[in-house]
Amino acid sequence: MKITFLGHASLLLEIENQKIIVDPFITGNPLASEIDVESLEVDYILITHGHQDHVLDVETIAKNNPTAVLISNYEIVQWFAEKGINGHPMNHGGMHQLDFGHLKYVNAIHSSVLPDGTYGGNPGGFIVTGGSKTVYIAGDTALTMDMKLIPMTSPKLDLAVLPIGDNFTMGYEDAVVASDFIECNQVLGCHYDTFPPIQLDKEKARAHFDSRGKELHLLEIGQSLTI
Repeated sequence: MKITFLGHASLLLEIENQKIIVDPFITGNPLASEIDVESLEVDYILITHGHQDHVLDVETIAKNNPTAVLISNYEIVQWFAEKGINGHPMNHGGMHQLDFGHLKYVNAIHSSVLPDGTYGGNPGGFIVTGGSKTVYIAGDTALTMDMKLIPMTSPKLDLAVLPIGDNFTMGYEDAVVASDFIECNQVLGCHYDTFPPIQLDKEKARAHFDSRGKELHLLEIGQSLTI
């Protein structure tokens, strides 16, 4: 499984011949100006919740990839369906088999409203299993005891993608505790540096993870990690 960081909370996962984009917010992020949204080729679009900094480029990507399937909660899938975008709805605790493997929709503690003010359902995260690897994509969330259920109900995690920018989500201190709860010592940080309130001291964040015997991966935009 290859994971490319596209800035903020946006990721591109490649599992064998399938490409999955998560929470595409690229054209609105000046830090991601080198990423060409128009050239992205994807088979699936995963959306954790309805905030603009997670859905901004969905319509463009879906228009350029008409066979791509949008996956999110029921409310978000229905909202995009009205724009002619093909989707598959899920809800918390549900799992679904897909071409790349299977996907589970899990809890997150945050808020969710779509850009026009429409109710965006409850926010969530995803557990992606494919190519013998399993990744937890937490979405925007606070630290929650629900994370302790993940190692009890899912395959052993190879990587966890956790928000670490603080202010709107948990910071890196809570993310270390989250990594204990989910029993995963390999963490890819996201949701930092995009806006002034979520500026990250990268050296402190890495050192904090190191002190707990864990590894925090902080990729440059466009850089990839293979697990």
